[in-house]
Amino acid sequence: MSSPSLAWQTVFNQLGLRISASGEPELASNAVASQSPLDTRHTLHACSQLGVIVVTGEDRHAFLQGQLTNDINQLSAGAQFTGYCTAKGRLLAIFYAAQHDDKIMLLCDRALVPDLIKRLRMYVLRSKVQIEDASERLLAFGVAAPDFSAPDFSASGLTTWSWPTQPHQLIATEHGLTIGLPTAAGLTRALLLVSAEQAAAVGTQLLKGLHLASSALWEALEIQAGIPQIVSATREQFVPQMVNLDALHGINFKKGCYTGQEIVARTHYLGKVKRRTLLARLPASPQAPQPGDDLLDNQQQNAGQLVRVAPNGADGWWLLAECRLEAKDAGAITWQGLPLHFEPLPYALS
Repeated sequence: MSSPSLAWQTVFNQLGLRISASGEPELASNAVASQSPLDTRHTLHACSQLGVIVVTGEDRHAFLQGQLTNDINQLSAGAQFTGYCTAKGRLLAIFYAAQHDDKIMLLCDRALVPDLIKRLRMYVLRSKVQIEDASERLLAFGVAAPDFSAPDFSASGLTTWSWPTQPHQLIATEHGLTIGLPTAAGLTRALLLVSAEQAAAVGTQLLKGLHLASSALWEALEIQAGIPQIVSATREQFVPQMVNLDALHGINFKKGCYTGQEIVARTHYLGKVKRRTLLARLPASPQAPQPGDDLLDNQQQNAGQLVRVAPNGADGWWLLAECRLEAKDAGAITWQGLPLHFEPLPYALS
């Protein structure tokens, strides 16, 4: 994990948390440090790995409609996954997009934000659009709740903060935005997007009713929900369908032209996708697997690469692994000689 931004460091200091060598806030003795996603407590996670791009201006919808894979005009119905591709249809980023008032917010890996803003601004031309890095102004907490029960925010004194009843639902309150996420391992989840100025106060209140947990545990939950992410090591490596963006309703095939649309549409209409991202576990290993690492088939030929990785306690690692499906069907897929143990995804692949 990269070191937290200045805004997050300030929040951690105000919460009385020290930063470990790995860039994680050091958890208190009553915090949930386990990587098991089956913890029965409501947990709070600092999602300091997320960056936020804010797009404003009267042409914001038309501009993003020509850049991203999903139908931005449907954001009024809630949040959505969407991809940003090169002209060759290769993903530069996967965004979790949401709209509030006159702003469209694009959440992605924080390290990608500066280059993404530079690239997006190249295409603004005469459009009435402003594109800003809001990663220091808007911070995201993740909340996970067991057995589909909503956290009791009243215990935290945040009585007006409602819990989403379905994925992608967006609820605005005086404290910030709550955005529903897909479930993972029987846990309902949401992102709480708050201003940097309010983050420490909100975090302090939330910790009266929630247990602080690691961002690594949040990554494990994201992986178990089958949600891919693009990072620096995997930029321009995947067509959207290779990381299941279609199965996550992150591609709209009827919206019209956008950058990379021809390749994405051809992949969709010309037959079955031959490479997919699958959920897997990996045994404990001396070296940590990383996104972008190569995978081998039973003939020691390239079979794909890792997309997303998180620790799984003492048992090893949770993975999202992009694979040639024929290679998986033919035998074991390995990383550095260790076999991947595949698990069912929580959604269907066409």
